[in-house]
Amino acid sequence: MSSDIDFDLSPDQWEVLKALRNPASYGRLTKAYVVEDLVKLGLVAIRDSVPEMTLTGRKVLVRGSCHLLDLAA
Repeated sequence: MSSDIDFDLSPDQWEVLKALRNPASYGRLTKAYVVEDLVKLGLVAIRDSVPEMTLTGRKVLVRGSCHLLDLAA
């Protein structure tokens, strides 16, 4: 994995990042502190008070999908 998108995210951060793939899930994001952490990392941006995955966030999610398999086990 490239070092520019190599993030060691917590399970909560992965879950929020996955949830942001689906616009219908925005209302279910109850862990605001996790969203804030992802904003600080540049993986999520807030637009019109709504969290939105950034291009970097999408790359991290796609490249980190192998980590998500470990979380499911």
